[in-house]
Amino acid sequence: MAVSYRRVAALKTADAFQDHLDRLGIAGRLPFDGGSGGSGGPDAAPLAEPLHLPDGRTVGNRFCIQPMEGWDGTLDGMPTELVRRRWRGFGASGAKLIWGGEATAVEHQGRANPNQLRLQEDTASALAALRRELVAVHEERYGRSDDLLIGLQLTHSGRFCRPNDNGRGEPLTLYAHPLLDRKFAVDASRCIASDEQVAAIVERFIAAGELAWQAGYEFVDVKHCHGYLGHEFLSAMDRPGRYGGSFENRTRFLREVVAGLRRRVPELLIAVRLSAFDLIPFEPGGGDRVGVPSSGALPYRWGFGAAPDDPVDYDLAEPIRFLALLEELGIFLVNLTAGSPYYNPHIQRPALFPPSDGYQPPEDPLVGVARQVDVVRQLKARFPDMIMVGSGYSYLQEWLPHVAGAVLAGGWADAIGLGRMTLSYPTMPDDLLAGRALQRKRICRTFSDCTTAPRKGLISGCFPLDPFYRNRDEAGELRRLKQSVP
Repeated sequence: MAVSYRRVAALKTADAFQDHLDRLGIAGRLPFDGGSGGSGGPDAAPLAEPLHLPDGRTVGNRFCIQPMEGWDGTLDGMPTELVRRRWRGFGASGAKLIWGGEATAVEHQGRANPNQLRLQEDTASALAALRRELVAVHEERYGRSDDLLIGLQLTHSGRFCRPNDNGRGEPLTLYAHPLLDRKFAVDASRCIASDEQVAAIVERFIAAGELAWQAGYEFVDVKHCHGYLGHEFLSAMDRPGRYGGSFENRTRFLREVVAGLRRRVPELLIAVRLSAFDLIPFEPGGGDRVGVPSSGALPYRWGFGAAPDDPVDYDLAEPIRFLALLEELGIFLVNLTAGSPYYNPHIQRPALFPPSDGYQPPEDPLVGVARQVDVVRQLKARFPDMIMVGSGYSYLQEWLPHVAGAVLAGGWADAIGLGRMTLSYPTMPDDLLAGRALQRKRICRTFSDCTTAPRKGLISGCFPLDPFYRNRDEAGELRRLKQSVP
């Protein structure tokens, strides 16, 4: 690649890490506690503090397991032993807030891949058993689970639906998008959902929420992030009818789902994972494949939280309005992320090594981490009574606890979300809270194999660092597939 960035693993001391932040000009947007150095991290007290929710519940600490998209269920949406192994890891992690652990589709056609979990009548008992297994592991290791809060992320993948094992996408879009339709070869005239189809999906979300409550989950996340259906509603400026155009119409989907859930299962907590800002899609540029913004659509009208005249920057005016709506709806659990892994992954999932179908990062990934951390700070300051989970921390690697502790101590967020890190090192929270040194060989280095593998039709997992996956046949197949990529 034409531009190289210093690896976080090469920053061996707190001073070296701080100097690097200073050189990048992001020290003011990425708080850092130098602590006792990289071996064991600074004082873990902020991470160990209980989290008191507005409804009186208490979550035992400030770590959150983020919802991820699994590619290793059955073709009919049931958990397999691979899924159960991952969830046992969540139970053993030491984190007390489990934000679904897994993106779960509300219907078959809404799945992002043929092996994604699905929650309907025929799968509900299996998902209840999955939760019970997580709780049993947690209780065995920590002696209690009364301070554990477990939810389930409900999703419909919209334009990124790929529900059947036929190698083809089956998108359901909300409007014609001039850049994404071109990028993903979508014929919008054939796949825009009617208002009647949207109303039916609303009912699917409500039914899935009721099943989740019956299965023992204490909250559901009505997913509004990463370019999937809920997120696309927020940018449906050009859609006519009840679900597009005005802010009121673009949030009607959420309001109808919330109203239905409150009628059917009033005890169920409702949460939202939100891409707090989006940017214009990026694509590989030139022979070095460094990401560049897509051209040909200014002002950019289709990015929720993107600045229309400069869509490589964010504009928080509508995200602030959306959070005010959540507050009006009595939703206080909010998990903030950014962008989409499909068209601008460097802002959503900062990494030095992109997946095989991606592009080389156009900025030091620490800049992407700082952007997400600082946006959460701004939104938390506007909505201090909301419980906000931050994202994008895995790229910090050894220095994750130093930044996470400083974020919490400064009131920039309420909880620290861990996603990819839990695939290679699920017990990182436990080690940190117990004062043990980090296990360096298990720390996620953002190699992106956990993304490349499923995009090549393989199972999800950490192939470089988890011996369980490294020793499987799929690891060899993944190496061969990566070598064949130009």
